[in-house]
Amino acid sequence: MKSALSIGAGVAVITLWTTVLTAGVVIPSPVAKRGIVKTGDEAPNFQLRDMEGRLVALSDLRGKVVLLNFWATWCGPCRVEMPAMEELYRTFGRKDFEILAVSTDAQGVTVTRPFQQENHLTFPILHDADFRVGLTYGARTLPMTFMVDRQGIVRHQIFGARDWSAPEAQQLIRLLMKS
Repeated sequence: MKSALSIGAGVAVITLWTTVLTAGVVIPSPVAKRGIVKTGDEAPNFQLRDMEGRLVALSDLRGKVVLLNFWATWCGPCRVEMPAMEELYRTFGRKDFEILAVSTDAQGVTVTRPFQQENHLTFPILHDADFRVGLTYGARTLPMTFMVDRQGIVRHQIFGARDWSAPEAQQLIRLLMKS
């Protein structure tokens, strides 16, 4: 008898929860729709504005190796890795390699432009102020980097800051360029 009562109560709770959901009382937050991009997945396409307001689409870079980095000006480890990313950017030609630094700063260009100028950054900085692209990729921490191969497949997911000027980083880029 206990089992039937428990099952009956469970059905009642599920029915009540379903009613609440369908009545529109419970609205899922954007976090509930977070994507989880894994190694081997096709990198979800997106369009974001750069520092000059131009739309940049990931799909436009097909055929290049792309270092896709989610960061913010207020993030200490992000600030630390940026000069090494610039060094890496200057090492490889634009024909085969691109960096997209996706800022999650809500203030956009107001804070990223002074940061870019202060650090002499030449790679593209895009703005994802509402963190929609970050959620799509499942970027849970900053910085978070996705290495995308020439075919648009995520080959590496890197949590935290890295020394992008290290020989290992350059070797990783060269390896991806061969694929």
